[in-house]
Amino acid sequence: MTREEAREKATELVDKMTVEEMASQLRFDALEIKRLGIEEYNWWNEALHGVARAGTATMFPQAIGLSATFDEELLHEVADVISTEARAKYNESTKHGDRDIYKGLTFWSPNVNIFRDPRWGRGHETYGEDPYLTSRLGVAFIKGLQGDGDGVDTLKTAACAKHFAVHSGPENVRHSFDAKVSDKDLWETYLPAFEACVKEAKVESVMGAYNRTNGEPCCAHEVLMKQILRNDWGFEGHYLSDCWAIQDFHENHMVTKTPERSAALALNMGCDLNCGCTYQRILNAYRKKFISKETIRESAIRLFTTRFLLGMFEHTPYDDISYEVVECKEHLDVAKKAELESIVMLKNNGILPLDITKIKTIGVIGPNADSRRALIGNYHGTSSRYITVLNGIQDYVSANLNDNIRVMYSEGSHLYLEKGDNLAKSNHLLSEAATVAEYSDIIILCLGLDETLEGEEGDAGNADASGDKKDLRLPLSQRNLLDTVIKSGKPFILCNMTGSAMDLKKADEHADAILQLWYPGARGGRSVADILFGKVSPSGKLPVTFYGDLNELPAFEDYSMDNRTYRYFGGSVLYPFGYGLTYGNAVVQKFEVNATNVKEQGATVHVTVKNESEFATGEVLQCYIHINGSRNEVRNHRLVYFKRVSFLPHEEKCIEFRISSQSFCVVNEDGKRVFEGDGFTIHAGFGQPDLRTWELLGDGKIKTFINNY
Repeated sequence: MTREEAREKATELVDKMTVEEMASQLRFDALEIKRLGIEEYNWWNEALHGVARAGTATMFPQAIGLSATFDEELLHEVADVISTEARAKYNESTKHGDRDIYKGLTFWSPNVNIFRDPRWGRGHETYGEDPYLTSRLGVAFIKGLQGDGDGVDTLKTAACAKHFAVHSGPENVRHSFDAKVSDKDLWETYLPAFEACVKEAKVESVMGAYNRTNGEPCCAHEVLMKQILRNDWGFEGHYLSDCWAIQDFHENHMVTKTPERSAALALNMGCDLNCGCTYQRILNAYRKKFISKETIRESAIRLFTTRFLLGMFEHTPYDDISYEVVECKEHLDVAKKAELESIVMLKNNGILPLDITKIKTIGVIGPNADSRRALIGNYHGTSSRYITVLNGIQDYVSANLNDNIRVMYSEGSHLYLEKGDNLAKSNHLLSEAATVAEYSDIIILCLGLDETLEGEEGDAGNADASGDKKDLRLPLSQRNLLDTVIKSGKPFILCNMTGSAMDLKKADEHADAILQLWYPGARGGRSVADILFGKVSPSGKLPVTFYGDLNELPAFEDYSMDNRTYRYFGGSVLYPFGYGLTYGNAVVQKFEVNATNVKEQGATVHVTVKNESEFATGEVLQCYIHINGSRNEVRNHRLVYFKRVSFLPHEEKCIEFRISSQSFCVVNEDGKRVFEGDGFTIHAGFGQPDLRTWELLGDGKIKTFINNY
């Protein structure tokens, strides 16, 4: 069914409704209209990294881990699995008359905000700090959710790009905060992912943010919603508010004085659906002539257009998807692929991969070693099985029939408290950790955070910071544990389980290897073991910069991009964006650029790469550009292409790709893309072309092409 056909059917149905019935459909918990055969429908559902909050489903790595794969095809495959399971669960719930929250086909994912500051608690819901990476992965994920490529003329599910726009903390002031941003930063950083989601992926819905942007609340923003989204980008889907964001208009932003005025402001600006309760006042606002019947009618038509596109009023091929697909082997295989590709190796002095024939005792230590919470991130579903890092190591050793290896375990510390038992003294678990370290040949130290420490305001347990981090340090309890392991003198591998960049300077100084696991998914521990023991090479790349500390960063509340992220940061970093080691040794052998008319045709790039090792591995080819002689170019360079590559031992591959003409533009102070400068520099390789990456990767990893106009 085309959108035109769906809208025609929606219009015919809505025109049979009274104004009261129309208004009842603009709530996230839309009411039944029995006389028209319309069932109740709850619009609220989540699918950030698997069908969430609705029972059993395949659980993938958290979104930030998915972004570390730098794998567009995988993101599409992951989202396709999610939407298949969503349809299976929807089919069963409706069959049983269950139309409750989290049971529908409208998913409020993905989160394509830019992770501009490592303190932001919700950053692990995003695809990282780079607009291009976020755009590509967001488009792929949306297409997978909505059924692109299925050959079915019905939406499989409806995706939602959120939170529009200029939103990335702080969480504790999001209900009243005004994010002030320049036109340049708006169009260079904060809008590109949303534009791609609308224009390329045809995302069915967009969610407004809690905050104001340049004075206007984002769920009633004339420039963002009317001028840019509807007029400039041609968005035809429905717009919805974040949950209880419209209530903030009169309670926190103080742009209105009553719920009726807030409902009218949002609806008149084009916010079709309210997650919250303020649209229960629509009829009051209508009677006071704050809203016209035509405005209410238009929003109802948009919402029913989506429902018709989803095939809710007729049989579709998706209605035949069986519940048996939920957590089936094929879906779990996709999850494992995502787990393996998401893990980033930050350091390795040669200790990895572990040689199982030379180890007698492995000590697994840390509060996240046997933690389910550290696997799942936030906005998660339920798995029928969880495999922690401890479980994964135990299972791997057992499966390899090595009865000579002993795996010892100590929690070592509470995740963040001084003690895990009220009757005990502070740091009462450290002595056991020291003992396990003493008796071990090698230590796997599992530190980090979980959703109770970093997450959304109101959801995370660290109420004093509303889900954000106050600094980049591990909790004191874990810093004491790290010191204990260091003092043991035993070789150790740090497995850091966080959704964001941390201060790992001490670990970098003392650990023999460091793996960034993110929140790797319900069964992520098996993949950690596969990488530790060399069954698979790590191949993930950092989608965010790991700074040394916060000293050189601007204030959290400052939304200017100056001195933020790899594109603009002028200080020294610990681990750069785009960085990650492997067990292989892929190098760039040849790099050619054909760029005769970049303004109209862009450039064609040929890269020859080879794995000069005995180890099969994945890698990520990255291409960065800098326009020379332009005062509007980013401070450093920017990503314009990436591709995941798989290598057999000593395999050589030739990769050809095109850099779009738009990549040769810069964004000026008016937010316009323009061609300027006196030439350009293009870099291709397995990391960004900064000095720190050169130090960490060594020679042969990145090559440069310079062109003068």
